[in-house]
Amino acid sequence: MSVHVRRGGSGEPLVLIHGIGHRHQAWEPVFDRLAAHHEVIALDLPGFGNSPMPGTGMPADMAATVAAMLPVLTEWGLDRPHVAGYSLGGAISLELAASGVVASATAFSPAGFFTPAECRRALTILRLLRVNSYLPTPLMRVALRSSYLRAMCFGSLVARPTLLDADRALGDALALRRGLGFAAVARAARDYRFDGVRLADAAAPVTIGWGECDRIFGVHQAERARAGLPAARVVTLPGCGHVPMSDDPDLVAELILETTGAVRRRLPAGDQGHENHFTK
Repeated sequence: MSVHVRRGGSGEPLVLIHGIGHRHQAWEPVFDRLAAHHEVIALDLPGFGNSPMPGTGMPADMAATVAAMLPVLTEWGLDRPHVAGYSLGGAISLELAASGVVASATAFSPAGFFTPAECRRALTILRLLRVNSYLPTPLMRVALRSSYLRAMCFGSLVARPTLLDADRALGDALALRRGLGFAAVARAARDYRFDGVRLADAAAPVTIGWGECDRIFGVHQAERARAGLPAARVVTLPGCGHVPMSDDPDLVAELILETTGAVRRRLPAGDQGHENHFTK
């Protein structure tokens, strides 16, 4: 696969994986914070951003997606990198951890803990956003200069849409429009559930962060993750939505760096029960 990436920093490698219909720029709010401690590789998944569709077509399911990523990591010379992702990227991060090929995994609002009805609802919201992205580009450029209209367009993804500037909002909308892998990934998501049993044997530390204002995968799904993944650290992120890097970059970066071991955790490993809210 041909995969577009942004790399920066030095240290143990950390791979950042975005969600369906998005692009590596989703990580820009935290990129420099993470690059102060790690060699950071933010990628565009195949069929999204600047990465083309695979010549053989999109992977048919999550297992095929993970299998396709492994040779890419090897080609980049990454031996057991740290990974972090959100939504689709969060699920991929957990799958990589369950496969035993990463040093740590941080997943924000990962896919795979929804009911069929919740999955349909989430995909309906995302499809509507994609339909709206087909408005003429000049019209979108003008409309997204309005903070009110940015809030209308992106309020389902972030809790603080006024923090998005107009250029980034337009770029995200165009990435959603141009994401040729969207339909295939959406079809595969309908039948996907994360199997927590496989993660029980993984040695890598795993953290799951869930925005308390997540309107795509409601924060109640964090309770399913907590119940199904007793070995993982599960926390809720106050004031954050589905894409929390935009809402509170300091908080997100801190959680990732605690998981990789680059900074000291504020709570010891045995205090998971007190981590219902992750606050500064």
